[in-house]
Amino acid sequence: MSWRTIRGPVRAAVLSAVVLLTAAPVAASAAPTAAAPTAAAPTVDVTTAVTARLLGQSAVTADPHLRTADADDTRVTVTRRDGRNWAFGTAVVVAPHEEDAYPKGSVFVAHRDRSGWQVAFDGEAAFADLAEAAPSTVVTAREKEVFASPSPGTMLAGGDMRTGMRLPYGIGQTWSYSGGPHGWGGSESPWSAIDLAGGDQRVLAARGGTAYTMCRGWIRVIHDRGYSTDYYHLWNSINVNGAGVGEGAYLGDTGTDVTCGGAAYGRHVHFGLRQNSAYVQIHDHAIGKWVLMRGGATYQGYALHGSARVNVGGGLYNYGVLGFNQAIVDANGGGAVNKRTGPGTGHGVAGSVGDGVTVTVSCSANGTTHTGRYGATALWNRLSDGTWISDAYVWSGVNGPINGWC
Repeated sequence: MSWRTIRGPVRAAVLSAVVLLTAAPVAASAAPTAAAPTAAAPTVDVTTAVTARLLGQSAVTADPHLRTADADDTRVTVTRRDGRNWAFGTAVVVAPHEEDAYPKGSVFVAHRDRSGWQVAFDGEAAFADLAEAAPSTVVTAREKEVFASPSPGTMLAGGDMRTGMRLPYGIGQTWSYSGGPHGWGGSESPWSAIDLAGGDQRVLAARGGTAYTMCRGWIRVIHDRGYSTDYYHLWNSINVNGAGVGEGAYLGDTGTDVTCGGAAYGRHVHFGLRQNSAYVQIHDHAIGKWVLMRGGATYQGYALHGSARVNVGGGLYNYGVLGFNQAIVDANGGGAVNKRTGPGTGHGVAGSVGDGVTVTVSCSANGTTHTGRYGATALWNRLSDGTWISDAYVWSGVNGPINGWC
């Protein structure tokens, strides 16, 4: 295993790499007697190629702090190699040390063929393909399994907002919801991050996956279904290079670290959500059985657990993971919802279930129409005890059946 970090490579070298990676083939000049020999392509170091790709990606971002990013703002760390043709590591564009500025970065895999270095970042389709083809000394079997895990395809496809994540601290603890949905860099869209503080200060993985140190104080965990989570401002953060971590694994303590840029006032974790190689809106997702809701401006908003509402500045109790075949009862201000013997109000009442209770769904069917917090629907869910409840009065994260049709 070799470690190589580049910070601020010569701008000319990077520009040369961009030309090499993007230029079209040039036709050879005609010769009267024999074809001219083909010159060997110049050798480009993998760090230069990754830097060029990273700067090309940053050039099209909406983040004004990265519009003028150049090679002096990059940190490319090659953590694994196999010969001269395969490499794996992290690539980061650091940010200014000011408010509304945060670093951007990716885990990468790179392969050199006759055309040069092919570089792919985590979440991209090419990333899973390159990772699968890479030798095990570069990408482990566990990593290949996570990277190849099916994702919804396009981000937030089909209204599927299920994450299978808890809040990034101990189950049963209550932390301060110190910052509502906002951009990873602060004000930009999408509003992909929230701020959390307090408790025992121990930041834990929201879901299992593989973990990577992007820079000191910044950990990324890549999960299944195309998701990954970022944790920034950590103090005493772990140093990992693709280690498998389970849900609830320790990542570090809340802090104010800004090694890669940005600003932090008071200990907290800046928790961000990504899917398919990009930050995605964190609002309308359930984390720790709280549905995060955006406000009229960044850092505002609230969170819902059933009908219970917590505004920014309040405390979020960590209820744990909402399973992919589960839903949270939302009585839309009521105390309970009736369960029925069939999918509709024409069937008899078979008890009730309280607001905020987690239910397990066996299958779904259409029945009578009802209107809840999120609108009208004729969908009914059959619960694991054989009773039925209108989909209007639950939050499952899916716009449709979550466990197939009955």
